[in-house]
Amino acid sequence: MNSLQRIGVFVCHCGTNIAGTVDVEKVVEMVKSEPGVVHAEEYQYMCSEAGQSKIKDAIRDKQLTGVVVCSCSPRMHENTFRKAAERAGLNPYMVEIANIREHCSWIHKNKEEATEKAVILARAAIAKVNLNAPLQPGESRVVKRALVIGGGIAGIQTALDIADAGYEVDIVEKTPSIGGKMSQLDKTFPTLDCSACILTPKMVEAAAHDKINIYTYSEVEKVSGFVGDFSVDIRKKARSVDMTKCTGCGVCSEKCPSKKTPSEFNRGLSTRSAIYTPFAQAIPNVPVIDREHCIKFQTGKCGVCEKVCAAGAIDYKQQDEIITREYGAIVVATGFDTIKLDKFDEYSYNQSPDVITSLEFERLTNAAGPTKGHLERLSNHEAPKSVTFIQCVGSRDLTCKGKTYCSKICCMYTAKHAMLIRDKYPDVEVNVFYIDVRTPGKNFDEFYRRAVEEYGVNYIKGQVGKVAEHNGHLRVQAVDLIDNKRIILETDLVVLATAIEPDPSVRGLATMLTASIDTNNFLTEAHPKLRPVESPTAGVFLSGVCQGPKDIPETVSQAGAAAAKVIGLLAKDKLVTNPCTAKSDERYCNGCSACEKVCPYGAISYENKEVFDHGIRETRRVAVVNTALCQGCGACTVACPSGAMDLQGFSNRQLIAEVDAICK
Repeated sequence: MNSLQRIGVFVCHCGTNIAGTVDVEKVVEMVKSEPGVVHAEEYQYMCSEAGQSKIKDAIRDKQLTGVVVCSCSPRMHENTFRKAAERAGLNPYMVEIANIREHCSWIHKNKEEATEKAVILARAAIAKVNLNAPLQPGESRVVKRALVIGGGIAGIQTALDIADAGYEVDIVEKTPSIGGKMSQLDKTFPTLDCSACILTPKMVEAAAHDKINIYTYSEVEKVSGFVGDFSVDIRKKARSVDMTKCTGCGVCSEKCPSKKTPSEFNRGLSTRSAIYTPFAQAIPNVPVIDREHCIKFQTGKCGVCEKVCAAGAIDYKQQDEIITREYGAIVVATGFDTIKLDKFDEYSYNQSPDVITSLEFERLTNAAGPTKGHLERLSNHEAPKSVTFIQCVGSRDLTCKGKTYCSKICCMYTAKHAMLIRDKYPDVEVNVFYIDVRTPGKNFDEFYRRAVEEYGVNYIKGQVGKVAEHNGHLRVQAVDLIDNKRIILETDLVVLATAIEPDPSVRGLATMLTASIDTNNFLTEAHPKLRPVESPTAGVFLSGVCQGPKDIPETVSQAGAAAAKVIGLLAKDKLVTNPCTAKSDERYCNGCSACEKVCPYGAISYENKEVFDHGIRETRRVAVVNTALCQGCGACTVACPSGAMDLQGFSNRQLIAEVDAICK
């Protein structure tokens, strides 16, 4: 160890978060005898201004060359303490954090055990600082362009906010039109205003904005690079329609003989033609040919759409196109879908056409929907006299069939649906089976109370055990938990409030972006409180339901927050790079390419260089690290068979020193 190091150790109480389980004073006394330590003290809140001042004063007064802060996770305040040290004249990379909160006090109940472990963690950090060396960050460029993946309300709002700040934005949407799930809704809570009236002007504004470029019917295929300088391959799928020639007249869809494909937009409640525009307000208002169901592509015959197209826009030979663009920031706004109900046969969803999901109900009550807004039973097209809503289908599920989390929006949209039925069809009886009614938003509880008190919706606290067809109707078997009695209810229509989940594409996208996802496939934020719209991967931001269940107002709020973070990034001309990058010792490198193959950032290449080793000068093939590309992940150091590759700031020698300190 470097005997010249002068290390100061600062132990934080974190209120009672740490001090309640760890004997802070004992930790201070124990570390004073560690090699290199010349100063140790404790304070209630080390991250506060007063706590940071203690660190800065000690650096100056004690001529400290290294600092160890025993506190919370480095994810929270490592940057805080590094900046404090830098202001006192110390290289920020001479600061180490011993995480004695998350790794110690929060997981131990016995104070002696927790204190002993806190001392061990402090020793490990001190051992590392003894071998630390000052590091100097470099600089990297910032491409003044953003990519938004997903064209729902979250993606549209994010793109508009970024574009209004003067930066170029590309929206990539996998369906033929932007709009997302909000375009399928009829009314929105808690104001009951028209969903399309809010969304379509936003869609038009995005399409007309001179800073926004929209790639519909497209998907992100490959992502490389790093914050400020991403390179993205976008696959523009063949529409088989020339967008520059199409006038959007709709004759091709009208004349197409293949009309039996279930409509994705209407959730399978109606059919569409093989050449189609998803909905009337679609942007772009250009159809796409579904090659899987097109007679021309399947048999080589037909070609009706080409014959009737006066603009000559039909192009059967059109191929997928790969577009490569560079971006400074990426926003994920991939949205959600409802879960499949294959495991919930007790509700007879797959057996009875009169059991529908809430999203299908939205299409039934929409004026542009398959029934022109008339509420009817799909089995016989008669108006229902009784409608039953079942809450939490797949949400808050403990049987492993659904999702353990609350989907957050279901209580409110069920109240909305119930009110709309009672308003338009006052003679229809409406029952709602619920576990709990959750209405935490602004004016949400008042909205629910209106459903009960003004519209006479019957809320029954209890779970439904079974739904089955019976004498041309549906029989609902349930339990009333308040009256503690069994209920058998005859109804005409059952609406299931199904759990929502992230769009299935998010897993592959997370892999491409090296972003983190939780056990439910929601993208995880860098910190739930301090950095709620940032991914742990620098330069990748989160917008909307891809990060967790939320309603439209919350989605729009998060979209604006993500846009603000992107604007803050794109406003910079240069970014400071992380100096903790890989470094190859040319004397030991045998040119095997193992490190190059595992590097996820393409930061390692090979060159023939003249190497002077033990008195012998010879030309060798050796690894060279591009520090601008390297993100310090350490994969290469593990893969290197000769031990030539090391990570600055986390060298093998430093890590072994930490292990030795823990084991002594």
